[in-house]
Amino acid sequence: MRKRLIHIHRCRGITRRTIRKFIHYDSSLKTIYHLTASEISRFFSLPLNKASLFHSDLKNPALKRRIQQDLKSITVITIVDAVYPYVLKTIKDAPLVLYALGNIDLLTQQPLLSVIGTRRPSSEAASKMNKFVLPLIQNDWVIVSGMAAGIDGYAHKLAINHNGPTIAVMGSGFNHIYPRQHSELFQKIAAEGLLLSEYPPDIPPERHHFPERNRIISGLSFATFVIEATEKSGTLITVDQALDQGRDVYALPGSPLALQTAGCHRMIQDGAKLVQEPGDIIEDWTGIGPNWGI
Repeated sequence: MRKRLIHIHRCRGITRRTIRKFIHYDSSLKTIYHLTASEISRFFSLPLNKASLFHSDLKNPALKRRIQQDLKSITVITIVDAVYPYVLKTIKDAPLVLYALGNIDLLTQQPLLSVIGTRRPSSEAASKMNKFVLPLIQNDWVIVSGMAAGIDGYAHKLAINHNGPTIAVMGSGFNHIYPRQHSELFQKIAAEGLLLSEYPPDIPPERHHFPERNRIISGLSFATFVIEATEKSGTLITVDQALDQGRDVYALPGSPLALQTAGCHRMIQDGAKLVQEPGDIIEDWTGIGPNWGI
C-alpha cells in the first residue's frame, strides 16, 4: 500500500481528499489501478478531464521511473509509516505523504516549537530572537519554521549558527527553493537539520501552498511562538491553525508604535500567552512535556 500511495500522490488531477476517498474505497489502493478514467470519474465524483489526467499519470512509466530516481536522494514518509509523526496524524487534513531531506530523527526529538513572524521584521527582530529564542536552542529545542524571508529565516539561521536542531517546512518541492536568497540556508538545513515538504520535488511554489504548509508547521509543534506580526500578517493563518489543532500560542509584545508588533498585541488580546522571558515557555513545556504526543 505504501508504494502505491507514493505513486498515486504524484499523479495529477486529484487532491488529498480524493486520495482519502480512494483509501476508504480500498485500503490497499490496488483496485484504483484497474479502473478506467470514466469509472474513476463516476465512482469518486471527479470531473472526467481530471480523472483522465490522473488515469494517464497512473499508467505513465516515465512517472514511475522519476519516482524511483527521487527515492535515491529523498526520504519519503507516508502516513502509514512508523516514522510518521503521531502528532501530525491528529490534525485536520493531515499530510498523506511527506518528502524529507536531512535528519528525520528530529521528528522524534522533543520539544518542537514553531517560531514564526513577519517577512518584513523590524530592526529589533534579531535582538529579540537572541534574547527569547537562542536560550531554547541552547537547550536543544527543535525550532520549526517555514524558511520564508524575515522571521522564519532568522529562526533557522539562529539554530544553524549555534549548532541547534531546526526543521524547515517548505511550500514547494525541493527542486524549487523559495525564496531564492535562501539557497545557501536550504543546503545548510539539509546538511544539519531537516527539510520537509508535502509537495513532490518538481512542484514549484504556488500562493496556496503556503497557507497549506502552515498547518504542518503548527501541527508538528507543541506550541507556536510569534516574534513579530503586523495586524494583517499571513502569520495569523498559522496561529489560527495552531489554535484549531489545540496547540498553545505565544506572542512577544513590543512598542505600540511599531507596525510589526500590532499583530502580536492583537493575539495577546485574543488570548495568546504574553512572553516576558524564555522561561515562560520552558515552564509550560515542563508541565505538559511528559504527556505530549501520547
